Amino acid sequence: MELLNDQGLRIDGRRANELRLIRCKLGIYSHTDGSAYLEQGNTKVIAAVYGPREMRSSRKSKILHDSAYLNCQYSMTTFSTTERRNRNRGDRKTTEMTINLHQALSSVIRLELMARSEINVFVEVLQADGGNYSAAVNAATLALIDAGIPLREYVIACTASLANGNVPMVDISHLEENIGGPTLTVAMLPLSKQIALMEMSQRFHVNFLEDVLKQAQKGCEDIYNILDTAVRLYLTEIGKPNSYGQG
Repeated sequence: MELLNDQGLRIDGRRANELRLIRCKLGIYSHTDGSAYLEQGNTKVIAAVYGPREMRSSRKSKILHDSAYLNCQYSMTTFSTTERRNRNRGDRKTTEMTINLHQALSSVIRLELMARSEINVFVEVLQADGGNYSAAVNAATLALIDAGIPLREYVIACTASLANGNVPMVDISHLEENIGGPTLTVAMLPLSKQIALMEMSQRFHVNFLEDVLKQAQKGCEDIYNILDTAVRLYLTEIGKPNSYGQG
């Protein structure tokens, strides 16, 4: 099955360079220091941040005198995919995703400003339909902003692949991952253009890698614009004076 038809449209009706619809909301939980919900197509993720706070006694051995300790946890609900099976939080894929999430977030958090403290970031995939890691990074970034954690800048993630063997396309769905070729995942800092993480599901031919990478980077920049607009609207709303105490 070809991923692009004769009109240049993908299976879900998008163009090769078109993102899935993104919806997001900050501050969804009142009992966390920061939280966010994000939909990227049919992939749905929630993120919660606790901290910075004093290190728990069980982690005193990990205390850092010149920076904060960052703890990340990535997980998926048992109903997040069509496969109804229990998912072990310590399985290989979950552990790999957790490590990659930590790598992306630690590239932007100003850990040196919060010495001898800890920050906990929990990300849960509610529904998986491709680009799970990308959605997790993007939701975690929003939750960190909601928590007031000092960041150098946003870190944004996006996927890209090849359609029909030679056409780069962005923001890959689960169906496209299954019937298409290799998928490239990029987490980057969109303002400084630095890449925090790059991972391939399979090897790309060297002739196509540069074009696919550019498509993923462009996707990151487009997602940044969407999320930054949402953050500014959110901050405007919570900064408005309320009517408390007025007659």
